[in-house]
Amino acid sequence: MAEIAVLGAGAWGSALAIAQAANNHEVLLWARRPERAMELSKQRNSAPYLPEIVKFPENLTVTADLGQCGLAPIILVVTPAQETRKVLERLRPSGAIVLCSKGIERKTGLLMPQMAREVAPKAKIFVMSGPNFASEVALGLPAAATLAGPALSDAVSLAEQLATAAFRLYPSADLAGAALGGALKNVIAIAAGAVDGAGLGENARATITTRGLAEIARIAAAMGAERETLMGLAGLGDLMLTCSSPSSRNYSLGVALGKGQTLGEILSQRKGVSEGVDTAEAALALASRLGVEVPIISSVSSVLSGVLSLENAISSLMSRPQPSAELR
Repeated sequence: MAEIAVLGAGAWGSALAIAQAANNHEVLLWARRPERAMELSKQRNSAPYLPEIVKFPENLTVTADLGQCGLAPIILVVTPAQETRKVLERLRPSGAIVLCSKGIERKTGLLMPQMAREVAPKAKIFVMSGPNFASEVALGLPAAATLAGPALSDAVSLAEQLATAAFRLYPSADLAGAALGGALKNVIAIAAGAVDGAGLGENARATITTRGLAEIARIAAAMGAERETLMGLAGLGDLMLTCSSPSSRNYSLGVALGKGQTLGEILSQRKGVSEGVDTAEAALALASRLGVEVPIISSVSSVLSGVLSLENAISSLMSRPQPSAELR
């Protein structure tokens, strides 16, 4: 029986499966489509999502049988955020669930751990979040992430099992903070990319990124999360990486918007999921319920929905009343 099951055979799911197999665990990688599972089993790599030179270890088995994955004591869930509920409802796991997708459920407004507790009340819920590009983790380059759990002792224990020589895990008991940092940074990354795509300069990108972090922290505080979490890997670390690299799906989507492409045009050319697109609307609704002011998140949501042009969104942000102090 597999020690670890990884649900989702895209870039990040494949990278985590490869890392855990290289860490001497028996790993089961679930692909949603049977034909994709067969292809992965035959070619023994995850091209085109990961470099072709990154091969699957022998102790990594690919399957399209979701039920088989439910037997694993540790399940890493790497399916797109908006699809994760359906997958968990089919599986109904009762062991350790590690949520590795970053988003807010659009229909319910729930964070990923809130949704998972609702669907799988008998399971122990964890969140893994940090500044990680899949290809680098798959290649064994140094990386780190936050692993938040229901209690610090649980997170420490699981981190010891999942950490590798090249992938450090920092335990936390702040599930909400880790989930919010990972989800909301994708929205800010779209804004940062749009600023770069429009040629507005590095000063503007730094401003968007910094003030974006303030918005994330305000939402986190309103939900009882710890601000310190947002200063760590799941917050500032992930935000810095995602808001500055062309390898980020959300940043690159923003760049394309800034250069004048429509959202429909951008998405039609992509295979992977840009989680910030769905998260923007959900994040704005969450902030509204909490009574938290989030002008950048609001602007991104309005641009993505077609309510505002990018030019008008930028003008609106720059013409906001001058603050008497830098709001945290």
